[in-house]
Formats: sequence, C-alpha cells, structure tokens
Amino acid sequence: MPEPLQKSEIDSKTDPSVAKQYDHDTPKSEQIEDFYKTVDKLGVGLLTTIRPGLGPVSRSMAIGKRNGPDFLFIANKHSKKFSDLEHDKTVEITFQNSSTQDWVSISGTATTVSNEDPRIKEIYNPGLSAWFGDLGDGVHTGKPEDPRMALIEVQPKYISYWKSTVTTLGFVKEVGLGALTGQVANTGVQREFSEEDIKQMRHTQG
Repeated sequence: MPEPLQKSEIDSKTDPSVAKQYDHDTPKSEQIEDFYKTVDKLGVGLLTTIRPGLGPVSRSMAIGKRNGPDFLFIANKHSKKFSDLEHDKTVEITFQNSSTQDWVSISGTATTVSNEDPRIKEIYNPGLSAWFGDLGDGVHTGKPEDPRMALIEVQPKYISYWKSTVTTLGFVKEVGLGALTGQVANTGVQREFSEEDIKQMRHTQG
C-alpha cells in the first residue's frame, strides 16, 4: 500500500519520497544475485559514450559476456563509439524491462581491445556476422578473425537498479492510490552498489 508522509519528515534534509525507495534491509548478497539475474535476462541494453563537442550518445548493444560486474561487448572498431572512447573512457550501460518496470544503470569506464584478444573467439556467435558482413576479400569475413571485430570492456564504478515488488495490476493500483491520497506509491525498491561493493563483487564473481 502507498506509504503516508509524516509531517515530521517534510522539513528533513532528505525528501522522504526518495529516501523510502532505497533498500537497506535486503542482504547485499541477495541484491547482487538479483542484479545478475536482471541483466542476464535482459541481455540487450544501451551503451552510452561521450562524444567530443556533443555529449552523451547511446546505442543498443547485446552483452557479449558478463564477468561478475564487468561487461564485454563485441563491436566494429570503425564505429564512432571507438573514436568516442579514444577521447573519453566514461560510459554508461542502461537496461529496462518495460513489462516489470525494472531498470539498471551502470556507470564506469571502458577499455578497447583489438582483434588479437582470444576472448573474441570465446564470445563470438554466428549471428554476429550479420552486423559485420562478408566483404569478399578473404579478410573482412564477419568471422572471429575479422580485424574489424574488437572488444569493449566495461568496468563499473557505480551501479543502481530498481526491482519491482508488485504485479502490473499492483503497479496501477499503487500509482492510482498515491495520486488520490497524496501518499507515496510503493511499487519496488532501489538498490545501489558503490565502487567498494563492486570490487568485492569481482572477488566473488557470479
């Protein structure tokens, strides 16, 4: 049910409608497990880079592989995201499940790796060829050996995500009641991992 705002909270430094969203009760290990389940299920998100003179630029990318909290993407080294990363390593990855309202926001830095990295063959699947094409020269084949095929490795510094705790009908009910009563809709919890949390996640990769 929507939570009523207490008069004593109105003048507090932290807006209660924000503070009440954060999950301080669920064990960190369970929060991490839920995070992994969410991103693994969605599989495709927006990778945002910073373009000089313009700002954030996003494009849809499928996860090549997840190693604990870190992500690998296979991409064409001639694409603009690589020139973006030459100027600024800052990136963001976002995911959203429109049916559950779950979302994930990952802020971090990216490094690029050439085609010589053996992980490309490990991650490669035949469907990737459709995004590269075979140029017919015996070199640019769209296969793992194609020199255009490179890796982007993202290491997060901060992760935040929302986990819905209600059904679709429950979401509509909570929002409706909140709008009518002035109470705060209670549809889920927001969780966050600090840089120190993420370092620990790397040591206990799931």
